[in-house]
Amino acid sequence: MIPQTTSPETTGRLSGTVWLLALIPFILLGVVLAYIVATGGGLTELAGPPVEHVSITRITLPQPGLIQVEVINDGPQDVTIPQVQIDDAYYYFTAEPSTTLSRLGRATFTIPYPWVEEELHRVVLLTSIGTTFEGEIGAAVETPAPSFNLFAQFGLIGLYVGIVPIGLGMLWYPFLQRIGARAMMFILALTVGLLVYLAIGTWLDANEFALELPAFWQGVPLVIFIALLSLGVLLAVGSVRKGQETTPLGIAYRIAMGIGLHNLGEGLAIGAAFALGEAALGTFLILGFTLHNITEGIGIVSPIVRKNPGLRHFLLLALISGGPAILGTWIGGFAFSPVLATIFLAIGVGAILQVVWEVGKLVARDSSKLGLPLINWVNLSGVVVGIALMYFTAFFVKF
Repeated sequence: MIPQTTSPETTGRLSGTVWLLALIPFILLGVVLAYIVATGGGLTELAGPPVEHVSITRITLPQPGLIQVEVINDGPQDVTIPQVQIDDAYYYFTAEPSTTLSRLGRATFTIPYPWVEEELHRVVLLTSIGTTFEGEIGAAVETPAPSFNLFAQFGLIGLYVGIVPIGLGMLWYPFLQRIGARAMMFILALTVGLLVYLAIGTWLDANEFALELPAFWQGVPLVIFIALLSLGVLLAVGSVRKGQETTPLGIAYRIAMGIGLHNLGEGLAIGAAFALGEAALGTFLILGFTLHNITEGIGIVSPIVRKNPGLRHFLLLALISGGPAILGTWIGGFAFSPVLATIFLAIGVGAILQVVWEVGKLVARDSSKLGLPLINWVNLSGVVVGIALMYFTAFFVKF
């Protein structure tokens, strides 16, 4: 006789036993790990030299004659750093909280050193077994301390590279209202091209910041996971509408949010560059960002050309898409964090890809109304022109 499987009623009565059965592998795993840690698992003869790895997360110059180095131990065991070199010479230093860092432990090394403004300096940390970890000050400039004047200047930079160019791009709205159906289809396809370029650019920027993270963050997989998760969440939220079409204004807001996350990362990079003295603010840079980002305004308003939502929505769209550049510049200038930059940019990748999907459906709908296939010369040329506009205007802002 074939034994019967446990019925749902029996399963319910034995829920405590079921949970215990689920926990047994974890309990046994804990015992095995504790044994390996306590005894070496009988592998002591195979043990090699200590493996040390320290990441220098930030180097700041809080005042003339002083350098601060923030580090984290992302290696498998404790690390002691008893010596520090600057420009090939040993210097006295203090460490807070200690020169010995446990696994994932952090410390700040303060080094009195007469650094020279705008010159290159190299900082080397030496561990107790002679392993070296090097950091570089590309152009020595005193790290900006928060002040109202500097706060206003960083905010002005964010305004120049975010809200101003996007607002100027949105001024094409009256022109877009007067073009024909095929031309409108071209503009929507152009928007897809803009967003595809932004998604790729945001992806590359996220990976650039991810590579600066300590190894335990697993930067690139983290970017992939967060981007896919944000894309999945946005698609799932959209499916809750039970087949209802997204309104053109809703799509415009989603485009603005995706572009806003991209501009937040852009602001983080700009603020950090100015704080480290690696970029000089000038008319050329401001004009370059204005030229590059003005096309984003076209993409934001293209879904709403058939129905004017009113001035209030235009202002909100400009603020949502361009305002994060101001916030990013403040964070990058005063408290830059590669972790936050990586997370925000990864979310931006997912958000932009979801908007590409939504705008793509608009392009498909308009193509169907005109009796054209989705892949036609109008749509293809629009996508290519959108990508080309973003690519060539980026020549003015890469530094």
